[in-house]
Amino acid sequence: MSRAHRYDVVVVGAGGAGLMAARYAAQQPGVSVAVISKLYPTRSHTGAAQGGVGAALGNVSEDHAEWHAFDTIKGGDYLTDQDAAEMFAHDVIDAVYELEHMGLPFSRLPNGKIAQRKFGGHTRDFGKSAVERACYAADRTGHMILQTLYQQSIKDNVTFFNEFHVLDLVMVGGECRGVVAYELATGELHTFQAKATIIAAGGNGRIFKVTSNAHTLTGDLMSIAYRRGIPIEDPEFYQIHPTGLYKLGVLLTEGARGEGAILRNADGERFMERYAPTIKDLAPRDLVSRAMYLEIREGRGCGPNKDYLHLDLTHIDAHIIEERLPDITEFSRIYLAVDPVKELVPIQPTAHYAMGGIPTNIDTEVISDGANTVVPGLYAAGEVACVSIHGANRLGTNSLGDLIVFGRRAGMFAARYAAEASFGNVPRDVLDYSRSLIDKVKSGPGREKVAKLRQELQETMQDNASVFRTEESLSRQVAILKELKGRYGQVGLEDQGERFNTELIEALELGFLLDNAEQLVHAALNRQESRGAHSREDFPERDDQNWLKHTLIYQDGDGVRIGYKPVNIGKYEPKPRVY
Repeated sequence: MSRAHRYDVVVVGAGGAGLMAARYAAQQPGVSVAVISKLYPTRSHTGAAQGGVGAALGNVSEDHAEWHAFDTIKGGDYLTDQDAAEMFAHDVIDAVYELEHMGLPFSRLPNGKIAQRKFGGHTRDFGKSAVERACYAADRTGHMILQTLYQQSIKDNVTFFNEFHVLDLVMVGGECRGVVAYELATGELHTFQAKATIIAAGGNGRIFKVTSNAHTLTGDLMSIAYRRGIPIEDPEFYQIHPTGLYKLGVLLTEGARGEGAILRNADGERFMERYAPTIKDLAPRDLVSRAMYLEIREGRGCGPNKDYLHLDLTHIDAHIIEERLPDITEFSRIYLAVDPVKELVPIQPTAHYAMGGIPTNIDTEVISDGANTVVPGLYAAGEVACVSIHGANRLGTNSLGDLIVFGRRAGMFAARYAAEASFGNVPRDVLDYSRSLIDKVKSGPGREKVAKLRQELQETMQDNASVFRTEESLSRQVAILKELKGRYGQVGLEDQGERFNTELIEALELGFLLDNAEQLVHAALNRQESRGAHSREDFPERDDQNWLKHTLIYQDGDGVRIGYKPVNIGKYEPKPRVY
């Protein structure tokens, strides 16, 4: 069975970017808006973001948007498109005040202004010292943004389709005319015809074993766009966050270090003084994660296996910890039986954020090549997209800023496009591809199990393609992925039912994960330099002469094809990163 719907603007994803986009699209007179989400909106992964949203409000000490833009560009190891970064750094100030006016309960200073704290890589006066730039709501900032934007979307009469899994983009002559989605409750396929489609479906961290990402972050729309001929930009740059709970990957916000927490090795040494003598524990995440791996590799890790380090909050006033960091305090107590007020917290780096994604221009229009050719009717924002403000390494707090700034722009520009466009025809066979995906998995021989393949994928990606990479490890992972893709064709389902068939969803998500892993590994093998989060031990230096360019990776039959796009360099010429 199938059903058809028609909306001026369809948004895929109900996290911060999707809800911001929906709200702004819905405010355009006469524009109908629908949001399709694989989850109930307030369970979207934006709710897990803890530390804050960076904006140069200057509420604690002097700050300027120009300083924020510079930190974003330098933090991204100069792969950041500078026009996007400068626009972002100015617009995020207005976006934060707008959230405040919507009712978001930011933490406050004694004078009533929005509270701000230090965060990794954020500096005053172009790198001279750390600055208080992160606007926060305790350590639940993402949760507050999500709740606030969902309330606003309800007020603006946005229509929601929850627990719908998008399986295909409706592409006709290079133009996007909507999506096809599977309804979990009924097993029906639905066609959503749209004048403008906004992709805001989040990241793909579940390609790794140890990750802060929710189980639902399987890169579905990155894979679907990839299969439809749209390239993925810079997938080799995947951020490993320094502070995840040992073995679990549950995130402990960088805001803890912003409040004064210190990283220590088995000797009790504050080792970041050796790696980043100016801003120490508040260096950008790629630098801190590599430093942590080196400490462990060189035998200064903690515990019987010497495979983790410590986060020390014991010198911070207990009232500050309980008031400003309540979630991470609770996580430590529940999951590790460790009280951060009195004890050192065992931590290890955890896969966290995709800097790459579906390529867009500064107006969030999806582009299909290095010449910035626009795909009519298709927009993208948030972690699924690459504009690129994050370059080779995202600064902490810039993810939430990205959501609200580019989610807003996506909603505005998509609504303007929809107001002037007409509905195009949808092919009669629009459901055939999605049906074939489902039928292939359901009727498979069952010689392979989805859970086993997913475990092998995640473990091998963790071993071969995470913090440190070599030609040998990446080539090994290319071969492993080829084998896993072959074995994926042998999966089958025990559950042949139509309603709430979660086994089917997990099988489809595995196919998407394999595509995402393929993009990352081939791009990482191709880039013969070290830059930001991409660290090649066999090419340890940054190479601006040959590699100051964006990767574009296309699906090409059973393999890949790699192209490039120039970096938009503005007034900040690439220099060595020193902190």
